[in-house]
Amino acid sequence: MPSFALKVTRSGLSGLGRLSPELAGKAAFRLFCLTPSRRPRGSKARAAHMEGRQRLVTAEQVMLSFPGGRAMAYRFNGGAKGPRKRYLVVHGWGSSSEYMSELTVFLANTGAEVISLDLPGHGRSAGRFLNVRLAVSAIAAASTRFGALDAAIGHSFGGVSLALASAGFLPGIEPLQTERLVLIGAPSAMGWLFRDFGELMGLGSATQMALEAEAGRVTGRALAAYDERRGILNPGLPVLVVHAEDDKEVSADHARAYAAGGGNVRLFWANGFGHRRIVSAAPVLEAISAFLSETVKTGNSHEDGDGTVLSFYRTPVRRLS
Repeated sequence: MPSFALKVTRSGLSGLGRLSPELAGKAAFRLFCLTPSRRPRGSKARAAHMEGRQRLVTAEQVMLSFPGGRAMAYRFNGGAKGPRKRYLVVHGWGSSSEYMSELTVFLANTGAEVISLDLPGHGRSAGRFLNVRLAVSAIAAASTRFGALDAAIGHSFGGVSLALASAGFLPGIEPLQTERLVLIGAPSAMGWLFRDFGELMGLGSATQMALEAEAGRVTGRALAAYDERRGILNPGLPVLVVHAEDDKEVSADHARAYAAGGGNVRLFWANGFGHRRIVSAAPVLEAISAFLSETVKTGNSHEDGDGTVLSFYRTPVRRLS
């Protein structure tokens, strides 16, 4: 049963939509971009957040500024001497660097310089709103501050934001310079999110169109462009896509769509870990480590002679307690 707040919001948008679908669409987009509470809900979430906070204690904290906001970055091994790898880690919607910290520390323990980014409206970053342009702008600010990357690793919304950033998808933002991408439980398209939101809010067709038009206006690319197979991934980058077929938040079809996009994409199934536990699952950490340790090769090294994707599967996998 819909909550009282949802009923009131639906009623308000419906009334505004009768007066002006355009204004209702703008209001709906603002609601769509409103970030959830940063307070962890439930005892397990609080414990995970506390553990993550402890892992971040030794990291250097750097507040990054960019057009439209500020974002907190945590850097491990920033003062280390000698050549080393540099990785960027980006969390998903409603998450933060605390929840990605097990992966971050795992990578830092290899001696690499690792930057974990809190997206706007999350963690210790400023703001209450987040959209693709703000996310990609924050990622670009991290790249400008810390330099080119050997790899960028993102979960869920953070993953697709990294994919778009590396492809130079948004006008006015320089492409992210990275040698590899790791996308964990990441969506391959965005239109479905707006359709689901519109259905949840009971938006009429005119207001729905205005919502989608506002998304295009704010981000700089029409919403339909986010659903096109071409352009979302940089075809020159080796990409590891990690997904669980039991992911209830982002369908496994998104992983299959990435894998069908070209021979530069490798698919790793981490079944049994769902959407959130996947970021710290031992088999996933092992797969990421192996992928990042490989020698970068030119060309589509994961294609066979017919251009067929050679995906790597592991199913089922051991569950962690």
